[in-house]
Amino acid sequence: MPHVGISIFCPARNGATHQYVKGVATINAATISFGTKSKKTRRHSATKLTNATKINHRFLNLFTCYTINACGMRAHEVEPKAQCNASPCLHLILIEPSPQPSGCPLSWKATKHYKGEDSMNFYHSTHRHYCGIDLHARSLYVCIIDQQGEVLLHREIKARPEPLLGMLEPFRDDLVVGVECMHCWYWISDLCEEHAIHFILGHALYMKAIHGGKTKNDRIDSFKIAMLMRGGNFPLAYLYPKEMRATRDLLRRRTRIVRHGAMLKAHAVNTLGQYNLPPSKANLNNPGGRSQLTAAFTDPDVQRNIDLDLAIVDCYQHELKKLEWHLEQQAKQHDPASLNVLKTIPGVGRILALTILYEVGDIQRFESVQKFASYARLVKCKAESAGKVYGTQGNKIGNAHLKWAFSEAAVLFIRNNDKAKRYVEKLQKRMNKPKALSALAHKMGRAVYFMLKDKRVFDEQRFLRG
Repeated sequence: MPHVGISIFCPARNGATHQYVKGVATINAATISFGTKSKKTRRHSATKLTNATKINHRFLNLFTCYTINACGMRAHEVEPKAQCNASPCLHLILIEPSPQPSGCPLSWKATKHYKGEDSMNFYHSTHRHYCGIDLHARSLYVCIIDQQGEVLLHREIKARPEPLLGMLEPFRDDLVVGVECMHCWYWISDLCEEHAIHFILGHALYMKAIHGGKTKNDRIDSFKIAMLMRGGNFPLAYLYPKEMRATRDLLRRRTRIVRHGAMLKAHAVNTLGQYNLPPSKANLNNPGGRSQLTAAFTDPDVQRNIDLDLAIVDCYQHELKKLEWHLEQQAKQHDPASLNVLKTIPGVGRILALTILYEVGDIQRFESVQKFASYARLVKCKAESAGKVYGTQGNKIGNAHLKWAFSEAAVLFIRNNDKAKRYVEKLQKRMNKPKALSALAHKMGRAVYFMLKDKRVFDEQRFLRG
């Protein structure tokens, strides 16, 4: 009589899935006897499961069973009664929800989530065919496997829609396509959406940590991607909405241009010190201030160098004004309510509001404020082993644009704000000023999460009181 380690989960009111009872199930031909190892229960409207609960096959029919091999990969689907009558073996049984009638209080969640941890989100749906693509700008290496892990197709093709669709056509009945989150995944995502092909995007950094090996090439990578999907170990990345994707990229491009313009202005100022000339008090952000450096050097080559910097800055200033107006008009079409909510924060102007809006995307994709803070790089994760803490790690995992936006917002929030300054001074009694500003940025990120989720304006009194 096989023993199966299972966990029963209950759907909460907010759509999340909370652990209800965990234990070991004993399966025989007639019933499933469920005995708990530990009574970890939550308050829920569903009937509580207790020791020695009998679950008949009418309840079992609500679920789908799969055998699991020793490598942790899912094998073929089995009938519950057939598996129960089989002789005891070393295989485990994974129970997943089947299409079930509404109102069923219990469901199975395949991905295990640890309390208090920002764990990876794995893709765990089952299909007849899995297509892993190692993506490049000019070529694709495609690997298609079935549920048993047998390679059905393994070939390199040009990065064009026609050969890719022709290769996927024989397997379209139940197919999922997965690629790494590289720079050129947009067109494959749009192609799959247009032809009703299920598409998932993999987190490149996590995938490298999972399937890294001694030998690496395109053929091996495509096979490993397909095997990760089949085994339920494919770490998912956020599939950004198509209608807002180009605007987000345009906003990021604007950030790079602004930073390059700042480098050009810094070069012009540093050149004065290089030739021991008095520092200029001109504001290079204004055309009048830049004109003061047009005759600052006697050497024609040095002056030509500065003129080149100033000419590029002039061009940037002219184009950025039109670009920022265009970005704001796009945001008013995509999500005007969230844009207006973000602008109610003191110190958050047009650019910071646009950055937060487009980098967050859909706020509903974050299950909790802790996950949002982790994604925005506002928290640090401890590196711990054997009860010892070795500092932090993973500080660079997340969205760098959100980290910059909240850090800038924290500095601008305390400018000309006496109440905010007193709050930071209160924090400085326990930490230095950089850490106090980081704590303020974290607090502001948490406030933005609830503001976007509830569509509520910023309450400064409540923010500083907390």
